[in-house]
Amino acid sequence: MIQTRILTPGERRSAGFLLVFALANAGGVIAYQPLLALLLPLKIELIAGEARIGLFSAIVIVGAIVASASNILFGWLSDRSVARGGGRRRWIAFGLVATAASFAGIALAQTPWAIMLAVGLFQAAVNALLGPLLAIMADEVPDAQKGVAGGLLAAAVPIASAVSAMLVGLAWASEGTRLAIVAAITGAAVTPLLVTRARIAAQPPPPVGVVMMRRQDIVISFAARLLVQVAGNALSLYLLYYFQSIMPTVPAAALAPGVGQLLTVGFVLSLPVALLAGRASDRSARRKPALVGGAVLAAIGLAGMAVAPDWRWAAIAFVAYAIGSAVFLALHAAFAMQLLPTPAHRGRDLGLLNLTNTLPALLGPLLAWMLATPRDFSAVLLVLAALTLAGGLAMLGVRSRR
Repeated sequence: MIQTRILTPGERRSAGFLLVFALANAGGVIAYQPLLALLLPLKIELIAGEARIGLFSAIVIVGAIVASASNILFGWLSDRSVARGGGRRRWIAFGLVATAASFAGIALAQTPWAIMLAVGLFQAAVNALLGPLLAIMADEVPDAQKGVAGGLLAAAVPIASAVSAMLVGLAWASEGTRLAIVAAITGAAVTPLLVTRARIAAQPPPPVGVVMMRRQDIVISFAARLLVQVAGNALSLYLLYYFQSIMPTVPAAALAPGVGQLLTVGFVLSLPVALLAGRASDRSARRKPALVGGAVLAAIGLAGMAVAPDWRWAAIAFVAYAIGSAVFLALHAAFAMQLLPTPAHRGRDLGLLNLTNTLPALLGPLLAWMLATPRDFSAVLLVLAALTLAGGLAMLGVRSRR
């Protein structure tokens, strides 16, 4: 068993640990992003053809329900393990193995019902990995380093996007081979964290009045992230179909490598901006200005995509969205952890906060279903831009943190 040590007041975690944690988080994102953003849409197009948006939306909704419940469950189970001295890492290891096994079901599925069941099992497995993982940041990274740690979380998406681009570029690889590669990369990224020693960043309990204020603030923070994540979820799931609407004469298989490369470029550019914003927020102890600015930039990018006349302008607008969204989401993770009312239930509470990642998987597809067609995504993108802007401005209502 990895022994636990309590950090002394003012003690900081090493840069090496922050990088190991960021790598493990990237592994968790690699476990699901290439599948949901590119590999699954391609598979569903083969199964459903012109009915792909309806089937894909239904699968995403079912998966989001399973993911929501699983993240809370495994976060709570990891809380119990911490209380008993066992730590959270054993649950991450379980989730890693279960996720790798779930890829086999996805590869074998050939009918709409089979792929829906396989994705549901995958969502349960990957959230057994993800639920306890983020709680480790709340437990083991001091508040004075959470901005940098949050900025490093932004590295996960460009790394996962690079993996996505690499996978769709492997013309020789079968679906099963691609999923096996995802499993291997995920395991290599997560394992270093599993062998590190747990070191808890102890904090004195806040006064009762502050606890009550934090509970109100975390509701506002929850709502703000939910609004921003509706856009992020819908865009990540339907990005390939969006570019098909701009270039209808190009087959999806031919567009996929270019979309994968664009994802990589957009999120690679977002990483240094998120890191700088996180470092600045640690130094100033003010995170709200960067949160609002990120949401505004993301909303501008979404509006630009809605009116883009061709691939070039759509790509530029997407990059603007990617940078703004990465800044908001990375710093929001650090911000929300400082609002949690009690250390004893961090896994459970972060699982509840994770509903802001999974509930959008219900709302985003519903919006796309109602407002988008295979040839036109303009209306849904404008709605997503408005929701993103509203989410950013809502953070101004938080009172207990700046």
